[in-house]
Amino acid sequence: MQPITRDTLDIIDSALEEDLAYQDPTTACLIPPDQRGRAVLLAKSPGVLAGVGVACAVFQRVDPTVEASILREDGTRLKAGDHVAVVRGSVRGILKAERTALNFIQRMSGIATLTSQYVQAVQGLPVHILDTRKTAPGLRLLDKYAVRMGGGRNHRMNLADGILIKDNHIAALAAQGVSLRETVRRAVEQAPHTLKVEVEVETLQQAEEALEGGAHILLLDNMGLEEMALAAAMARGRALTEASGGITLEKVRAVAETGVDMISVGALTHSVQAMDISLDFQV
Repeated sequence: MQPITRDTLDIIDSALEEDLAYQDPTTACLIPPDQRGRAVLLAKSPGVLAGVGVACAVFQRVDPTVEASILREDGTRLKAGDHVAVVRGSVRGILKAERTALNFIQRMSGIATLTSQYVQAVQGLPVHILDTRKTAPGLRLLDKYAVRMGGGRNHRMNLADGILIKDNHIAALAAQGVSLRETVRRAVEQAPHTLKVEVEVETLQQAEEALEGGAHILLLDNMGLEEMALAAAMARGRALTEASGGITLEKVRAVAETGVDMISVGALTHSVQAMDISLDFQV
């Protein structure tokens, strides 16, 4: 289960403030302050669970007297009808927290479920499925955790996590007369020893220049399968390769079969479909 760190609590507090969870006139008008109840978080569709600890933390953040019991751990494969957690206590507190708690667990479980589908699609091949930085603003910590729960791996958490020379870096330096080979060489020379240098390339010629400059990883951007296979063969023993750009579930296994080491998929976090999870009171 994801530890509820100070950073996670900050994300929760921001979401509760956005929803004005402590100023709910509907609940204040209708629910007696002393009414207590029991509700379950219920999976209404199959998928991979992520964010149950975050959802429970939301209820307790709104009302510390609410008790939350986790019944299924993150990473569990759910079927429709599975109970994920139970919350007990103030009905007012539970209702105020309901939507925010569900928003987190539904999104995170949707990410974990989609990631799992990509991982299963390349099963048996020596390749890793990666996420990207195409996350919802403010939710990167949770989005990337959900990817891990689905069996994927995280790319850079932020810009400081590595050196990734992309097309616009290359274009800016080319305008000054600097070749791709020289651009990569400068980065390798100046990079801290703990950071790898990755270079986005679109052609085999660029791939060779990047390798000559000393690149540690080639990001093969929107290459066709045949060209990607040639680039992977060219880099073998010299650098790792990562395929990226328009990778769909239908296409991902064919991409993996080209021999690349990693496949990054922005859709894991930028186009996720929330998993159907509800909060049901039990009378």
